[in-house]
Amino acid sequence: MNESSSPRDVAVFGGGCFWCTEAVFKMLKGVYAVGPGYTGGRVANPSYDQVSMGNTGHVEVVRVEYDPREVSYKTLLTIFFASHDATQVNRQGNDVGEQYRSVIFYTSESQKQEAEMFIATLDASAKDGDPIATTVEPLGEFYDAEGYHKDFYARNPNQGYCQVIIAPKLQKVQKEFAELLKSSAA
Repeated sequence: MNESSSPRDVAVFGGGCFWCTEAVFKMLKGVYAVGPGYTGGRVANPSYDQVSMGNTGHVEVVRVEYDPREVSYKTLLTIFFASHDATQVNRQGNDVGEQYRSVIFYTSESQKQEAEMFIATLDASAKDGDPIATTVEPLGEFYDAEGYHKDFYARNPNQGYCQVIIAPKLQKVQKEFAELLKSSAA
């Protein structure tokens, strides 16, 4: 099928460093584009330096463009929650601050409802564990991150952060969700 004639939808996730989240979602069948960016804050056209300081209100996120006939929003939610610690408040590992919070920015009422139900199910299934800290918020203005962030892992697989933080996440997704991966990612 011609990619340009395929229906596309958009999902936006913040799950810590966008380098990690981008690399995970780029592996999935039905995902056409994944772009790092910033949203959720109060500063127009923020830079990476501004966001990383933690005082803009923005979150490092990825904008996932996908074909809902090939990959469902529920599947994207499953991968999102499997690839980061959604119980941590304003952090993912050593990345600390509101810019690394776990958040789903919905683009439709159905995404909002599905995300809220997914979180409720996770919380109910782990009564003795920590509650899910992920928030569900409407998507406001999305700002593309600077070009050097795009495909960061693919361009820098041997960098220390990529080896220690991103590679294990990718391996986990590859092992647990092999049937959902593009053939080149398996």
